[in-house]
Amino acid sequence: MNVKIAPSILAADFARLGAEVAAAEAAGADYIHVDVMDGHFVPNLTWGPHVVRAVRRVTGLPLDVHLMMEAPERYLEAFCQAGASILTVHVETCPHLHRTVQQIHELGCRAGVTLNPATPAVSLSEIVPYVDLVLVMTVNPGFGGQKFIEGILPKIRQVRAMLDAHNPTAELEVDGGIDTDTAGRVVDAGARVLVAGSAIFGHDDVAEAIRRIRDAI
Repeated sequence: MNVKIAPSILAADFARLGAEVAAAEAAGADYIHVDVMDGHFVPNLTWGPHVVRAVRRVTGLPLDVHLMMEAPERYLEAFCQAGASILTVHVETCPHLHRTVQQIHELGCRAGVTLNPATPAVSLSEIVPYVDLVLVMTVNPGFGGQKFIEGILPKIRQVRAMLDAHNPTAELEVDGGIDTDTAGRVVDAGARVLVAGSAIFGHDDVAEAIRRIRDAI
């Protein structure tokens, strides 16, 4: 089973961001996860395309850019031009979700859709065939270091079944509270990409932190 690890730079030392990303790549990370928060859809504010462009200069890994923002279609082109490989938007913020997914593909990026913890899996039913990735949040988005919501495991299984039936090449990613205690359970439920922030960048040895998560899987 091939499970990918996507360290989230939300938990990195911003004063050493280039070095932190390089350490994650050297340690065998598969993606670099970039959380973009607008202060409206989620109660936090992070960064824009300029940070994606800076990270792109220091790594060859795919940049997995999670747009936690209202009206993300306004910024799709800017993030793609900055070097994003995957752009993931929220079901909750995209009334014309099919069109948004088309726009991402037309710009040359892979397209993902995200579900918040309280959003049911059935909301994906019409878009599943068209996406490259589904991201299931296992915490309420906005801040790192939150506790994993156990009740989301059945939804991960539901999404896994939907993908297996209608789009088996799409990836199932899980983000929120992923560490050595939860990684195995979400993989058992069907996740194949794990986003981890504090569990990786919260340790002095990034390589050892990633190794421990892989061992837990």
